[in-house]
Amino acid sequence: MKESKKKLSLTVKIFISLVLGVIAGVALQGNAEFAVNYIKPFGTIYLNLIKMVVVPVVLLSIIQGIVSLQDIRKVGSIGVRTVGFYMITTALAVTLGLLFANLLQVGAGYTLTGEALSYEAKEAPSFIDTIVNIFPSNFFAPLANANMLQVIVIALFFGFGIILAGEKGKTAQTVVDSFAEVSFKVMGMIIQLSTIGVFALICPVVAQNGPAVLLPLLKVILVAYVGYLFHMVLVYSSAVRAFAGMSPLTFFREMSRPILFAFSSASSVGTLPFNMEATGKLGARREVASFVLPLGSTINMDGTAIYQGVCAIFIAQIFGIDLNLTQQLTIILTATLASIGTAGVPGSGMIMLAMVLESVGLPVEGIALVAGIDRILDMGRTVVNITGDAACTICVDAWDRKREARKH
Repeated sequence: MKESKKKLSLTVKIFISLVLGVIAGVALQGNAEFAVNYIKPFGTIYLNLIKMVVVPVVLLSIIQGIVSLQDIRKVGSIGVRTVGFYMITTALAVTLGLLFANLLQVGAGYTLTGEALSYEAKEAPSFIDTIVNIFPSNFFAPLANANMLQVIVIALFFGFGIILAGEKGKTAQTVVDSFAEVSFKVMGMIIQLSTIGVFALICPVVAQNGPAVLLPLLKVILVAYVGYLFHMVLVYSSAVRAFAGMSPLTFFREMSRPILFAFSSASSVGTLPFNMEATGKLGARREVASFVLPLGSTINMDGTAIYQGVCAIFIAQIFGIDLNLTQQLTIILTATLASIGTAGVPGSGMIMLAMVLESVGLPVEGIALVAGIDRILDMGRTVVNITGDAACTICVDAWDRKREARKH
């Protein structure tokens, strides 16, 4: 009985779908239009369903988590530790990206063709604007637009409201619990469609981005992925081992399903349901996971930070510009702050890269060089981002347990 269950595990099915999607994509390289027109829509439908359920799951589970903590100061303590963890790992990530890009000479041997490069950089909102935009003026708009930072703020206020209402808030708490349970069941139904979704998402990517697109920029992809893997293995393994006493092998084994889904979908928010399930199996309490993970899917950009470092050095070397130590330290600082400053902004990866390039005087047009392979890089950086969210959840949960143990 156990053997058949193991064979049919969803993780294995997703992996098989991923492999089949890659094979189908390779076979359809001569006819990428077919993959885009007739296979990709099923992936889009699946992602739409995931996104549909993510907002109620996040809203209701954060409210549940806050109410179960029963202490507004405790929520603040968890929040400060979470943001601190994310900012430190992001700084480490961009440092690693710069280190590998310099060591492996990511731009060496690539000759810039005479064609004019053009890239219109979107203006990033100022940090103050971002702070103002976190607070919604309408209850329903953030839910409709899936603006996760605003959804988190709504959940915080309503969670605090239920705590402060005392006995009169019990009915609201029961309603939240009931709707949360329904949302988790809906999520379970949608997750069962993962095999179809993963196949339909990966196939058109492979069909469109064949060797012709990848080969000239293969070194950028390889250096970025070396950085991704190194950061995950070194930083996250060390963090879960040191702060939570958890075996890195246990951590990555449970994270296999979210990692596979993140790689094929390139969506941090879409991977949230898988991440919540995985961190629960790893022992993190739901009230902690339901706060740390949604916040991470919005502001934690370790994978994006590695990509910034690699691309900045690549663009500098292509244009024959030497970046000194001060400029590279500026890149670390800018990328770390930009990860919070562009939180919740669509296409934030490209906006962050434009900000990083401008901070050290590199030509923003250089983004056009890596735009063609952005989806390939995005798949890897999403994996790093969501793995970092999970590592943070495990560590914050362990710190909170130790804090409670000291009280008693």
